[in-house]
This record gives sequence, structure tokens and C-alpha cells, in this order.
Amino acid sequence: MQYIVFTDLDGTLVDHDTYSYEAALPAINMLKEKGIPLVFCTSKTRAEIEVYVDELELLHPFISENGGAIFIPHGYFDVDFVVSRSMDKYDVIELGTDYNILRNVLLNIASSEGLSLVGFGDMTDAEVSEDTGLDVESACLAKQREYDEAFRLDGNEDDAGRLIGSIRARRLNYTRGGRYWHIIGDNDKGKAVRILTQVYSKQFGDIKTVGLGDSLNDRPMLMEVDIAFLVRKANGEHDPAITDERITRVPQVGPLGWNMAILGLLE
Repeated sequence: MQYIVFTDLDGTLVDHDTYSYEAALPAINMLKEKGIPLVFCTSKTRAEIEVYVDELELLHPFISENGGAIFIPHGYFDVDFVVSRSMDKYDVIELGTDYNILRNVLLNIASSEGLSLVGFGDMTDAEVSEDTGLDVESACLAKQREYDEAFRLDGNEDDAGRLIGSIRARRLNYTRGGRYWHIIGDNDKGKAVRILTQVYSKQFGDIKTVGLGDSLNDRPMLMEVDIAFLVRKANGEHDPAITDERITRVPQVGPLGWNMAILGLLE
């Protein structure tokens, strides 16, 4: 049997404040030693994810922007699968809506509903850096969006309700992550995990999937895998919006919890 591990990044594999994955390195190295694929499934952009891919030398597929697309390194699989397009290093399975369409919809909603919405597309690299705590170079990578606009809503829950209604009326979707809202198309992390799992199953036969996350936008992914872990958020609590009994709650925050869950599973 072959394990496949799907993981969120922000607040899960990497620390919410420092963006460090150091606390998770023992478990990451064990996955490498055992030849277990570690698949990033995150709201981050392809450009951001590639930094972690290179640093950790994890040459596996990854899922960007809340299931917007699956990027599979050329030649990674021996089996056939349907590809949307090919680019320099990847075969790409696209599930999301083009970023420019999402941006225009968000601007229209802000205008028509009188909402204060500030997206990454409205901000400079320096402003995204200040807002997120990322360095300017990383903020530049975070702005290279393809299938998902991250934005802040400056308002109350009534405003949030009007925002959600407006997004749904336009047959689009949203998520609420640790810091930001995201407007997306007909995609989520779960759909992308399901598709990639099918390809892995064709490749390896008997597989068991594992998922790790910390926020509500991870729930679709956690509901698709065989073994699901929820780590504590930076405030020390598990996300109260996730109540599913089949998801194991890990008693540690972020990468510490990630490390505990994976080592416990494999040892």
C-alpha cells in the first residue's frame, strides 16, 4: 500500500506568523525516506508553491489557489490522464476560473453592494508585504494569481452575508481562510484532491490518502481523504466551523501538530 499525503501550507505545514516549516522537518524527512508523495494543496499561487518545492526538494504534483489547478511535473506518472494544457515544467489540469474574470466580478460586487473590498490586485507588492508579514519578494509571488483573488472585507457580518449572496448569485464560490476571503470558480481543494487521487490510484493501485489542514477552506480536502487531521490554529484552538467527527484533532498548533500527526501515523 502506498500513502499519499495532501497538505495545506499556511497555518498547517508552515507557521501562521513566521512562515517557517522547521518544526515539521522530522516528519517531512521521514516521508522522503519512505518514498511517500507530499502534495501541497493550498490557497498559495504556483509561484509561491515553487519556492517550497525547490527548498524541500519535493518534486511531486501540487494544487494551487484552492483547487484552481493541479500542476504535475512532466513524466511524473506512467499512466494516462486528461490534461488541460502543458507548460514549461508541468502538465496542468485546470479546474478554476480565470483570475481576470474573478477580479472584474469582485470590483462589480464592491460597487453594486457598496462594500469595502481590498484585493491583492488593488495592492502593491509593498502593501501586500505589510498586510501579510511576507517579505516583499514573497509578496510579489503571492500577487501572481491565476485562479483565485484573495481579498479583505472591511465590514460586519451583515456585509459578509451580502457579499456571499452576491458571489453565489454570479454562480461563483468563496472561501474564508486564516487571513483572507477568496473568490473562486467552481473549484475547491476537495475536487482537485479527488482527481489527483484517481491518477495516483491508477499509478500505484492500492493507496491510502492523508490530509492535513487548519481552516474551513481545508474541509473539502479533509473530507476526500482516508485519514484527516486538523491542527490547532495560531490562537491555540481548532477551527470551530469544522465539526466532522471523522477528522482527527491534533493537540498542537501548525507545523508542530503537523509533525506530530505524520510521525504518529508512520511510526
